Parts: sequence; structure tokens; C-alpha cells
Amino acid sequence: MTTPKPSRRWLIALTSFALLSLIACSKVNKENYDKLKIGMGYDEAVALLGEPDQCETLLAFKSCTWGKGAKTITIRLAADQVLLFESKGL
Repeated sequence: MTTPKPSRRWLIALTSFALLSLIACSKVNKENYDKLKIGMGYDEAVALLGEPDQCETLLAFKSCTWGKGAKTITIRLAADQVLLFESKGL
């Protein structure tokens, strides 16, 4: 059995670190969802979850979604205050 060349080991280690970082850094999780509160401000939600992946605004109402695919958190706001929030796949 041959040992991988140093450059190959480095590439494997870097790829593993990148994948683990992406998984660990996801702020769309049950722990952060449980920290959401009715009445909290938009800026507080962004501080908790990061920038939303999508927002839609209609008059004074805003609906923002964090995450894509199977795991998402959606928050509905009025005048930048949380009115309702829901999750999918957490």
C-alpha cells in the first residue's frame, strides 16, 4: 500500500475542513430557531441567523427566508418586528 503524496494529503485535509465548516456554520438550525421571539426586530433576527437568502416586501410587511431546500426558517415581519415564524426540516 502506498501513502498519499503530501500534496494529495493537503487537498484531502482542506476539502474535509471546508465541508465540516459549511455544515457547522449553518445558522439554520433548531437551536437558533428556538431563540426567535415574537416582537424581536429584523436586525436581531439577522444577528442570530445571518443575512436572509430571500426577502419579499409588500407595503409594511416583509417575509424573509433563511436556508434553501429541506431546511428553512421563514419569518414574517411588520414594521421590522417579527409577527410569525416557522421552520421546515429542522
